[in-house]
Amino acid sequence: MTDRNMQIRAFLYGTRWQDWSAAALAGDASARRYLRLTGAEGKQAILMDADPATGETVTPFVQIAAWLLSQGLSAPRILHHAEVDGFLLLEDLGPETLAVATGKMAEDDLYDAAVDVLVALDSMTPPENLKKMTPQVGGEMVAVVAEAYCRCDPAPLVAITRETLTTLAPIADRVALRDYHAENLIWRPDRCGLDRVGLLDFQDAFIAPRGYDLASLLSDIRRAVPDRQVSRQTARFAAATGADPVVLSAQLAALGAQRNLRILGVFARLAERGKTSYARYLPAVWDTLRRDLAHPALADMREVVLTTLPAPEDRP
Repeated sequence: MTDRNMQIRAFLYGTRWQDWSAAALAGDASARRYLRLTGAEGKQAILMDADPATGETVTPFVQIAAWLLSQGLSAPRILHHAEVDGFLLLEDLGPETLAVATGKMAEDDLYDAAVDVLVALDSMTPPENLKKMTPQVGGEMVAVVAEAYCRCDPAPLVAITRETLTTLAPIADRVALRDYHAENLIWRPDRCGLDRVGLLDFQDAFIAPRGYDLASLLSDIRRAVPDRQVSRQTARFAAATGADPVVLSAQLAALGAQRNLRILGVFARLAERGKTSYARYLPAVWDTLRRDLAHPALADMREVVLTTLPAPEDRP
């Protein structure tokens, strides 16, 4: 038994979960790991292991979860915690992600529910002390694509991203959960309203321009969202929030392009560091980036990106 597993046993010792069986769950791009604990009567909970020795911390998750719950949204309740040691025991929101549910029921209903949560978030006053994704910050965030994906000068990509965001998405004033996509949303069909969508992986939340999470949802690199669904949900979000549809369309393209440039670099870096499964996503990220760049308002950004970066199959 590893030292970390012994620490987990100590964390659970004396609680009603100490004898529950544990099964590993799929992880994410971080060093965190997750276990589903199951009791004799079938009850379940999720153990988050964020080892401080790897640079992880659970504090942001705890803070954002508390804020989301206070706003009436479905973040997991924290059942037991040892923040200093990097352990959280969380309510299990359910076994089925939105991505899985799309194979079983009408896609419109699922995406309608996911966007309804974003409409609610759009009207909320963000929590204090979150970082802001200004155009300057958004530009700096894409430097990783030059460093890890193509080993080129990041300056042109950083500059054009900053300029594009300054023109199309200049104001950061909405809370963004940041990784809002179908595999991070739990579908809870037995619930009503906003409670049907369980929220995960929000510890990196920040303040961003309107529509950042909508761009994340609709520019999903793990599952291609049909153009019809993109148009439908963009129109629904605009109508519900009062956003100008033309302005919103360009803003979503800019935010999607910024996001996917960064993802292209992050996934290339993860693959280089041994998480080779991320390499298989690079073509999908590239295709999604190309779709965002096809928006007429992003003509200048498209020229810089496509003359600077090679397609995945053309990388050295």
